[in-house]
Amino acid sequence: MPTIVRATVPATEVALAETFAALPTLEVEAERVVKSGEKVVMPLLWIRNAGVEEFESACAEDPTIDDLELLADFGDELLYRMHWIEQVGLLLQMLTNGQATILNAFGTEEQWHLRMLYPSRDHLSQTKEFCVEHELEFTVDAIREMEGDPSGRYGLTTEQYETLVTAVRRGYFEVPRDINLEELADELGVSHQAVSECLRRGTEALIEDTLLVGFPEQETQPPSPLEGD
Repeated sequence: MPTIVRATVPATEVALAETFAALPTLEVEAERVVKSGEKVVMPLLWIRNAGVEEFESACAEDPTIDDLELLADFGDELLYRMHWIEQVGLLLQMLTNGQATILNAFGTEEQWHLRMLYPSRDHLSQTKEFCVEHELEFTVDAIREMEGDPSGRYGLTTEQYETLVTAVRRGYFEVPRDINLEELADELGVSHQAVSECLRRGTEALIEDTLLVGFPEQETQPPSPLEGD
């Protein structure tokens, strides 16, 4: 059964460890990670907290990088295509024998946060065995089997998935709205409070599972002076 896995791996066991060491505030997010040849991984990466010159200077001293190409410079974000050639054995195992699809990869100075789709738990076990054999640290943070339900792809319950999809289709998120919360609740046959909770919890789960992979949890902020007005 298809299985979604969230895991962390030390930066020293994947790639860019020396680049991270040279640029401690650097953040890297993968747009795409694919296998390119027997010993090469070719990622498409978003680079944050570094300028072109300082980033490329750090990369020049990093043995994991064979080639890099700047595709776009948006000021606060850079988009690069790279070739990784050393210390990518774990990624190659995931992409080949593990048959994993890397859905998200977010790297910082200390570690890479990965979100992957494996065809089955057996394929995940192969990655674990590879790590034990090669003395690599691979920490699984969460495992979720999809069970054929679309909601499982995004960390949602069935109720949250159905509520969000219905809300979108009926125009709840349009400006102005085509349907209000009470009307949406009537259509779904549940209470106003249940719909409100599903929308809030579902939106939070969706964002956490797709957009915030690797981002540190934020401390609770005091309420804004405008809240409750």
